[in-house]
Amino acid sequence: MSVTDTTSGLSLNDILANSSIKTNTSADGLAAATNSATGKKALGKDAFLQLLVTQLKNQNPLEPQDNGEFVAQLAQFSSLEGITTLNDTVSGIAGNYNSSQALQASSLVGRSVVAPGDKAVVDTSKSMTGTVVIPGSVAGATVKITDKDGKAVRTIDLGSQTAGNATFIWDGKDDAGKPVDSGTYTFAATTTIDDQAVSLITNLPATVNSVTISQTGGELMLNLAGLGSIALSKVQTIGM
Repeated sequence: MSVTDTTSGLSLNDILANSSIKTNTSADGLAAATNSATGKKALGKDAFLQLLVTQLKNQNPLEPQDNGEFVAQLAQFSSLEGITTLNDTVSGIAGNYNSSQALQASSLVGRSVVAPGDKAVVDTSKSMTGTVVIPGSVAGATVKITDKDGKAVRTIDLGSQTAGNATFIWDGKDDAGKPVDSGTYTFAATTTIDDQAVSLITNLPATVNSVTISQTGGELMLNLAGLGSIALSKVQTIGM
């Protein structure tokens, strides 16, 4: 009796192709694994690891993944894990910063601050102090005070000044020496430079009514009584 080799001429690929062993290396299979792992959300480290394992389980046994490529994928996984940890740390720092801002804000409510502006709510029963920013040496400068109706009530002569902040004090009286009503007044400081009238910046007192804390990490905003909002960074002085 003779025995005939019926497999001669057949390769291992031919045998596997005719057998029930199937490999799943199609793009559809990987896409299905991706949707299962991520749920259509951002790819996190757990989903990345699940996809890596799925890829290894479904790789072609005749063309296994290259060792270098596998090591590169592991390195990517380590980098992803490190970035995730860094994001968590930064989020924690941001949370602590917001809490610090809230504490800082609560201590400012009801306090007096000096900030750039041309209006101030003045209690004329007592003196008010402000400053004028002088850009350079000038022969003279004045501060004109007007009421809410635009009527001039007082002009304060600052005289000659050098560069810096020039302080002025208003006693709540008009040019005739009569007391005026308390309320909101406008302060306009001017000087003459090269025969040209130049407006100057005034720093005026105000009371912090409330504070607005940004939910996106922006700057703390102070809401001044009767004057609107101003950024904390613009405040020159914080008083009692």
